[in-house]
Amino acid sequence: MSIQIDDPGFAVLLRDDSRLSCLGSPAIWAEGPVWLPREDAVVFSDVKGCRLFRWSRDGSIRLWRPASNFSNGNTLDRQGRLVSCEHGRRGISRTEHDGSITLLVDRFDGKRLNSPNDIVVKSDGSIWFTDPPYGIIGDEEGFRAESQIIGCYVYRYDPQSDELTAVATDTQRPNGLAFSPDESLLYVADMSIVDFPRHGRRHLLAYDVVDGSRLAGQRFFARIEPGIPDGFRVDHAGRVFCSCEDGIVVLAPDGRRLGKIPVPERVSNCTFGGPEQDELFITATRSLYHIRLATRGCQYSHLL
Repeated sequence: MSIQIDDPGFAVLLRDDSRLSCLGSPAIWAEGPVWLPREDAVVFSDVKGCRLFRWSRDGSIRLWRPASNFSNGNTLDRQGRLVSCEHGRRGISRTEHDGSITLLVDRFDGKRLNSPNDIVVKSDGSIWFTDPPYGIIGDEEGFRAESQIIGCYVYRYDPQSDELTAVATDTQRPNGLAFSPDESLLYVADMSIVDFPRHGRRHLLAYDVVDGSRLAGQRFFARIEPGIPDGFRVDHAGRVFCSCEDGIVVLAPDGRRLGKIPVPERVSNCTFGGPEQDELFITATRSLYHIRLATRGCQYSHLL
């Protein structure tokens, strides 16, 4: 499958050696890739397998954590520790440098969260995550249970004060999320719970980040198809690399579609990595894919 160019602005993101390759297919449902800068490796979730895998630069993929509490989205905090969304415990955990795991938060106003899905860490150390119900509507990706919260929200957790705040309550099924490079915007993937897939919402939304800790001004940013928007990342120039049914859709900062990187499996998420942060690692169904680009991410630059 050839890379699809819809706008001349996409061609400048490609190198002569920009070719998609499959690094391995060990998962049942691969998700949440996170690059480990100090190890030049990628850890990713197998949500339905309830485990985590680790890809190393030597090309090997090994089981990294055999019991993950149905972890989904992952990221690193400002100290380089793994922070994960756990469907099983319905909370956010942190893997300490000694390998121990700390459950940071699992309740809002005394009620259990639904099933945290995807996660980012802001430059001030705060943890932002989405909380749809996918881990409690069945037993494949968690444990079937009734929701204790009225809706599916976007949250901000402050590890210093141990305070959890609902920063967006106007989403239906929030999923992936990412900040713009200057952190003035937060993008959120959202889909509707009715009349899908024919006419339902499959949108990327944009919010203004106010005072570094609140959201305002929800607005439509882009419609993602085919399929739905799941996980995504933003490069250093503010371009959005978003998962869809059959690849990674690339959008300009104004929402224009620039092109698509086709992937032969249903895509769930992606992350930038590599020593120059110019490598895009993509999780799709059972597999981890890789492509090198002529742009770079900015998510882990403080850890280089």
